[in-house]
Amino acid sequence: MTEANIEQAPQPTAFELVGGEERVRALVDRFYDLMDLEPEFAALRALHPPTLENSRDKFFWFLCGWMGGPDHYISRFGHPRLRARHMNFAIASPQRDQWLRCMAWAMEDIGLDAPLRERLLTSFFDTADWMRNRPG
Repeated sequence: MTEANIEQAPQPTAFELVGGEERVRALVDRFYDLMDLEPEFAALRALHPPTLENSRDKFFWFLCGWMGGPDHYISRFGHPRLRARHMNFAIASPQRDQWLRCMAWAMEDIGLDAPLRERLLTSFFDTADWMRNRPG
């Protein structure tokens, strides 16, 4: 049998590596808890409504699909159109950086291992950077 004939096992998705829906929910909840509690995320928190329950659910649904799991968000709302949906919010480098810091902290708090956190943070950076819609 040649190398070309050997089937390679599929690589696990980020969703699977994180630990499925229960762990994605834990990540989302910790992310929003930190945003709500920590003063360093005040500018980021100010972009959100007074109650975060709807934001938590939508981010959980989105993140499941984004990580390679079930497409809960798309089944409810269609294509995420992230940039278009966030255009009304002033997102510059400080907001991007607060978002990334908050997510990094949340990933560490729920116990994701360092290589997975690094992998996800790289992907999160690419998306968060693309979301900037204001100079600075």
